[in-house]
Amino acid sequence: MARSRYKIFDTAKPHFLTCTVVQWIKLFDYKELRQVVVDSLNFMVKHDRLQIYAYVIMPNHTHLIALSDQLAKEMASFKSFTARKIIDTLKSQKENFILKRLAECKLKFKHDRTYQVWQEGSHPQEIQNEAMMLQKIDYIHYNPVRAGYVEDPIEWIYSSARDYNDIKGPIEVNTDW
Repeated sequence: MARSRYKIFDTAKPHFLTCTVVQWIKLFDYKELRQVVVDSLNFMVKHDRLQIYAYVIMPNHTHLIALSDQLAKEMASFKSFTARKIIDTLKSQKENFILKRLAECKLKFKHDRTYQVWQEGSHPQEIQNEAMMLQKIDYIHYNPVRAGYVEDPIEWIYSSARDYNDIKGPIEVNTDW
């Protein structure tokens, strides 16, 4: 039996994705750790591994609307690479309290690692039409507003809301969908 009801069936369509840090630990309050996510997504876009239509990086999770002919593989690669870089950064900064928490969160069946950064899966939801695309983009852009961090979505630097308002954001976004 599959571990998740979320699956990618049609790789020709963009998907709404969520990547959540274990126990909702606010790793991305740390600039260096947030930058790992930014750099990784930009690398994937630059090397044509991922097309990003919308995103937001929150303190403990990220949402994307993305497209790739190997989306499941690319998301697994993204999570694996960023987890390794995040752990290496935390070790170099001697953030032992956070490392201890990440070790405690590791799922028992994961014998190949000491720490776990991300929750399992990315909960892909296929974007089925323009109305759904607009609804998910709106949901992504208003995430920091609903959380009380900003009053206007374009105030959140780590969001494609800026790109949709002609302000270049830190991650390369395709607003022509």
